[in-house]
Amino acid sequence: MGNLSMAVVVPSISSASSYSSSLILRPFKLLPATKPSSSSSALSLVLTCAAPSSKDARGGKRKPTSRRSKYGTSRRSTLKKSFNQEQVVFTAPVSHEPHVGIIGGGMAGLLCALGLEQRGFKSTVFDTGIHGLGGRLGTRTIVGGDKELIFDHAAQFFTVSDPVFGDLVNGWLAKGLVEEWKGRVGEIDAGGGGGFVPFPPIPPRYVGVDGMRFLADSLLSQSEMVNVVRPCWISKLEPFNGMWHLSENGKPCGQFDVIVIAHNGKCANRLLATSGLPLIARQMKKLDLSSIWALMAAFDDPLPIPFEGAFVRGVDALSWMGNNSGKLSKGKQSPECWTLFSTGAYGKRNKVPQESIPCETAEKVKESMLEGVEAALGMEKGQLQRPSYTKLQLWGAALPTNSPGIPCIFDPQGRAGICGDWLLGSNMESAALSGIALANHIGDYLETVAAAEEFGIGLTTDFHPIQGHDIGQFSGLKNVQQPVQDALHSSVTVLV
Repeated sequence: MGNLSMAVVVPSISSASSYSSSLILRPFKLLPATKPSSSSSALSLVLTCAAPSSKDARGGKRKPTSRRSKYGTSRRSTLKKSFNQEQVVFTAPVSHEPHVGIIGGGMAGLLCALGLEQRGFKSTVFDTGIHGLGGRLGTRTIVGGDKELIFDHAAQFFTVSDPVFGDLVNGWLAKGLVEEWKGRVGEIDAGGGGGFVPFPPIPPRYVGVDGMRFLADSLLSQSEMVNVVRPCWISKLEPFNGMWHLSENGKPCGQFDVIVIAHNGKCANRLLATSGLPLIARQMKKLDLSSIWALMAAFDDPLPIPFEGAFVRGVDALSWMGNNSGKLSKGKQSPECWTLFSTGAYGKRNKVPQESIPCETAEKVKESMLEGVEAALGMEKGQLQRPSYTKLQLWGAALPTNSPGIPCIFDPQGRAGICGDWLLGSNMESAALSGIALANHIGDYLETVAAAEEFGIGLTTDFHPIQGHDIGQFSGLKNVQQPVQDALHSSVTVLV
């Protein structure tokens, strides 16, 4: 794919939006929000961490320090009211060359790393991906004989509503990383008589030229201050001697001045449960996530369907069906590859441990989703041709059902932050803006000499329900707009 000269259409943001890009990306300092309510009766130990170096960050002499707790702190610990774990408080200056550890290599984590590099700070991204980076920017390629199957099995496309994100997308277009998806996309209401209703071509829909993972893997190709470690599953955070020490099942993974949590779900909750960050842990535990099944299905003969993507209503087991061959194969002769998503309600009723899906559950879900395609298209049961290939995946932590509606969360005492799409909604643009916002916030924090408390953000913000389609928020697309989405500064993206 060559360079594209197409301009990105950037619709104006709703006046109801609470967070404009100028607020998100301009250096900002908020009033302290790090102290929990005094009504809490539980006590926890607040540990003060200071580095044992004989010199501070500016080269001045420092008195020798001694270890006074299991965290190696060098100052007296004090008791404060919190929830049920110890709050770490770093008091020593950061290193001469601060290093940020980012746990999660999805869109938010990657753009946080790039944003930090633009501010002159190095980072290391830890990601569990075996096949590549991207998190929910996932693409699977299966090669067998002379056939190649390719599926975007998570994020299907994205659009632009924010000018800052629009500038990024323009750059991706110029580099040939993304292109406009001009296939017919619309909606089917099986419960309302059926029939496909196409969406208008505005706003444009964009996809990675060789799949969404290609975009994710390309973002850091020219970075010089970002290190990537994968596959790596960070299992422990430990504050020690003024730094965060990360490890994977007992194996040390480095020490960092600041850490960023760029993933969510039960794994993130386990990681934060004993981290010394009760305020951040409490906010993360407020997040409610839906479960969605994804079925990748290849058909030897093209399906008689006059569209490439459709949101489905009125079918319990199906909420989206997308023709990956139409947008990714560029006319190659191969089986037609479709990605199908279940509804959140169906995912909840049929949820199992995603690491070990029972065979009987997999077979049941697969058949239900294929029958859902028949129902959506008005076919008789058994009329749909049998797929020649299927692969089923459960996204156990697919989409948020609630959100604080803020760009990022940061605990200045613990030198830790959170970024992710769920902070603003549930789409790719929100993930990108969140990562950029946290990078700028951390950059301001590292460069200032003001009191750390001024940089607390989002530590007590309330969460509010999100309304929208089962696989994401789609303000800007006809028939699926929601008032709450505009208030949360969301944009269009299929992101599960």
